[in-house]
Amino acid sequence: MNRLHGATRRTALLALLAITCGALSVACTNHEDASPPVVDDATADHAAHMDHAAQATSGAAIGQLALDAGRKWTTDAPLRAGMAAIHEAFDAEHAAIDAGSMEDARYEALAARIDTHVQDIVRNCKLPPAADANLHYIIADLARGAQEMRGRDPARTRRDGAVLVHGALGAYGEFFDDPEFGAAGELP
Repeated sequence: MNRLHGATRRTALLALLAITCGALSVACTNHEDASPPVVDDATADHAAHMDHAAQATSGAAIGQLALDAGRKWTTDAPLRAGMAAIHEAFDAEHAAIDAGSMEDARYEALAARIDTHVQDIVRNCKLPPAADANLHYIIADLARGAQEMRGRDPARTRRDGAVLVHGALGAYGEFFDDPEFGAAGELP
């Protein structure tokens, strides 16, 4: 029975990520060492429905983040390193984004750096299941933001993608325990 529930949980998470960012199809939780929480089909269907609703309103996935009983979620070294690298890459372009002077090629390069670091995080981090579930909201917005920065969504601008990434960086600092992570600056 646990195996069925684990499969249902993974399917729900994969559906959420596939809808949100298209290419992300692996979880960063070490499923061999962790017992996944029990998720029934109704809960999985509800999660998929909620994600469709969020997409219809172009809402950020980070709006679904929650603290761990009032505390920030634990992190591991691969997650901290990957998020620091994304933050550093974004900060290097922040002034141009903010000024509206960022060229398409620079957006493309920033998106590629973000994608590389997101893939490293997904491949290497090992978080407890509840922390991992919350991290997926951050990952989803980073991946979606990178896609928008490539100009692949005709309804959104490249800057919209940068704003989504900026929000994900801010949410990571707010919801995940990473004392070395600096605050994201303002984007109007």
